[in-house]
Amino acid sequence: MIETEIKFVVADPTSFREKILANGAVLRKERYREENILYDFRSHDLERHAQALRLRLVGKKAWLTFKGSPQKSRRFKIREEFETEVRDAKQMRRILKKLGLIPAFSYVKYRTVFQKGKLKICLDETPIGYFCELEGERPEIVRLARRLGVENKDFIKLDYIQLLKSAAKGELNLSSPKPKGQAPL
Repeated sequence: MIETEIKFVVADPTSFREKILANGAVLRKERYREENILYDFRSHDLERHAQALRLRLVGKKAWLTFKGSPQKSRRFKIREEFETEVRDAKQMRRILKKLGLIPAFSYVKYRTVFQKGKLKICLDETPIGYFCELEGERPEIVRLARRLGVENKDFIKLDYIQLLKSAAKGELNLSSPKPKGQAPL
């Protein structure tokens, strides 16, 4: 499957939630906790190719996701994504270890999920602030972003790993979360 998404900063999550609902979105999942563990080889092959292998834990459930290298796009993050539910997270960790993969990065976020047609809308609470991810077809993403007052210049193509690492280095300006030196989109 090809995943197409954008991300942007949410300054006020309460009013943002009201805006989302006022624009016809439906609440699908109330706020829940996600633990995300990114795996890579000691050689960092996945990171070097801008790929990711993530084990996501939500309560007693888990999912393993592979994300391919992003395609070239000025506004959107577009990449191949394969995901499957995992029945036993401990066993999956053992399998990954036997394959030579090690936990390379982990983070926790809280997510609320909305749906508007085929568009998935995620309100994420992270250690560095609130963000929204819009995932779906490009025209629908742009249409809803405009209705929410979000312009192209506000779109973020970075993933949470990049954002969190940049913040840890003091290279992130939350009013416009792009690492120093990154060209505007």
